[in-house]
Amino acid sequence: MKQEFNLIAEFRDDQGKGASRRLRHDGKVPAILYGAGREPRLLSFDHNKVMHQLQNEAFYSSILTITIDDKTQDVIVKDIQRHPAKPQILHMDFQRIVADQKIRMKVPLHFVGEEIAIGVKVGGGKVAHLMSDVEVSCLPRDLPEYFEVDVSALDIDDMLYLSDIKVPTGVEIIELSHGKEHDQPIVSIHVIKEQVIEEPVAVVAEAVPVEGAAPAADTESKPDESK
Repeated sequence: MKQEFNLIAEFRDDQGKGASRRLRHDGKVPAILYGAGREPRLLSFDHNKVMHQLQNEAFYSSILTITIDDKTQDVIVKDIQRHPAKPQILHMDFQRIVADQKIRMKVPLHFVGEEIAIGVKVGGGKVAHLMSDVEVSCLPRDLPEYFEVDVSALDIDDMLYLSDIKVPTGVEIIELSHGKEHDQPIVSIHVIKEQVIEEPVAVVAEAVPVEGAAPAADTESKPDESK
């Protein structure tokens, strides 16, 4: 059963960097809503409530509901700008959706069966995730929350590819639509071999006397016998 995400928003009229700074100072997140052939609208959200919602992975690949003045709009999140050093959301972009128009979204991959995989349990290998999500195209009602990928049958040096993902009816993986040569690997199992690097041994070359050359002077300090 899919999770439901509801966000309460307010319209805002001020725009620009100064207005956005003031909103953030007041604990708000500036945002924009666009798409479906309608004019973009500037919005703001409660920062703490948004941060709580963002902790759920499904938020990023779900149809969200925005409520503004008792009116609702189904949307998808298209972009989230975060502060590089603080746990703060700087800006969000949302796209309106229409029931009969396809959308493009990234759907996360959930890998299962890793601990019992043949290449791990018998071969002693390690599972390597080569992708964490894939972009799909589908109608809003067909959007999956995630794709489950079973790796339990993989042996050493085996791989699974985009074409191995079980995709429900009505959902298309964008990369595969470009041709078979775009069928990229998503997960593999390999034995991690430790490579011992030997440190080079320093060789001190001894001085070889040159034929006919005078012997080197003894530089060691000696008592002055003339005294």
